Amino acid sequence: MADMRAFQDAVRSWANGGSGGAAGELAARLGVRTAVLLEGPSDLAAVETLAARRGRDLDAEGVCVVPMGGAMSVGRYAGLLGPPGLGLRLAGLCDEGEQRFYDRGLQRARAPQRGFFVCVRDLEEELIRALGTARVEEIVGAEGDLRAWQTFLRQPAQHGRPRQQQLRRFLGTKKGRKIRYGHLLVEALAPERVPAPLDDLLASL
Repeated sequence: MADMRAFQDAVRSWANGGSGGAAGELAARLGVRTAVLLEGPSDLAAVETLAARRGRDLDAEGVCVVPMGGAMSVGRYAGLLGPPGLGLRLAGLCDEGEQRFYDRGLQRARAPQRGFFVCVRDLEEELIRALGTARVEEIVGAEGDLRAWQTFLRQPAQHGRPRQQQLRRFLGTKKGRKIRYGHLLVEALAPERVPAPLDDLLASL
C-alpha cells in the first residue's frame, strides 16, 4: 500500500530531474493537501516527534513533511509542489540566515509566505535555548556521548566559546547525530517550552 514515504521518495526523484508522474499519482491517492518544506532530516525528526507527542497523525491529515537537502533547494521544491506544480499548500521552517532563499523561491512559485516560520539561527539552537544547556548536557550524557562531548570541549577552537554554541556545533560533528538529537531534544521539552517557530508551524497545519 502506498504511503507518505513513497510520496517523499517520488518528490525527491522529481526534484532530481525525474518525472513528476508518480508524485502526482501518489498525491491524489494519499489525499496530500500540504507539503512542509524543511532543510534537512534533523528538522524532519523534530517536527515528526512533536506531532507524535501531540497525538497528530500528519500522514492521515494529508500533510507530507519533505526534507529538501538544503535551503537553496526551496525554489525547486516550491515550484514542483506549490501553485506551478501539484498545487499543494506549502509550509515550513527556515533559518534566519537562509530566509532570502525562501523569499525568492516562494515568490517565484507564487506561493504565500505566511506558512513559513523563522528560526533565529537554526532549529538546533532554538531547541538548546528552550531546554537550557545543562539539560542538553544531561541528555548527551544519558545517550552515551559524554566522552565524545568532553573530547570535543578540549579542542582549541572551542575554548572560550559560549556553551550554547559549543553544543550546537557538537551536534553537527558526527553523521546522524543531529537527526538523533532532533528527536531527543523535542522529546525532552516541557509542553510550554516548545520553540515558537516549531510550535507555530505545527499549529498552522
